[in-house]
Amino acid sequence: MARFEELDWAETPWGLVVLRRRFDLVTQRDVHEVKLGDDYLMSSQFTVSERALAELGLRAARGTSLRVMVGGLGLGYTAFEALRDDRVAELVVVDALDAVIRWHRDELFDDTRGLASDPRTTLVRDDFFDLVRTGRLERPVDVLLVDIDHAPDWLLRTDHGDFYTVEGQRAAARMLVDDGVFGLWSDEPPDEAFVDVMRQAFATAEAHVVTFDNPLTGGTSTATIYVGTRA
Repeated sequence: MARFEELDWAETPWGLVVLRRRFDLVTQRDVHEVKLGDDYLMSSQFTVSERALAELGLRAARGTSLRVMVGGLGLGYTAFEALRDDRVAELVVVDALDAVIRWHRDELFDDTRGLASDPRTTLVRDDFFDLVRTGRLERPVDVLLVDIDHAPDWLLRTDHGDFYTVEGQRAAARMLVDDGVFGLWSDEPPDEAFVDVMRQAFATAEAHVVTFDNPLTGGTSTATIYVGTRA
């Protein structure tokens, strides 16, 4: 039986958020996991797809001195990968949970240590979906990367649903510069209906399948990265 070490917890308006660590006997490594109520929010077991979100989004971006926003800090893999691109001049990461931001400022995670202290990084406690909905962003970004819900039709909270509509995607597009890039992580196979929604908000939209080895199953697993460009 797996044994968990509880590292931190905090009460939130959406339930108890818990950070815990366990040693995985299959992968022979320490694994950090975060739960919010009964939902598993994130794990450091497999991070290929979270990193791919930054890689694919930035690959589609043009120019230098890029301003990047990440919606959803989590364990920091998407944001940390974005900082590996020398073109990134400014990184704004938005998360709704104070505790998650505190864990990074306290540098609890070896894999993403230095993310919070990088001079390009600003960590913001805010409701990302409300930020989009209300148009409160002060100035547009070159790249917008989002990893909060499990998938466009598998939400952590029902009030996130409007983000995945045509109007919600158009609101996201308005956060971008004229040739900006939008990227979205999903734990499900490509949803062609959602790609069609994106195509009504962006000049281009496509779904990329990311495949990675899964030693827990002895096979492979996949995730989907949606990329839209506002050309």
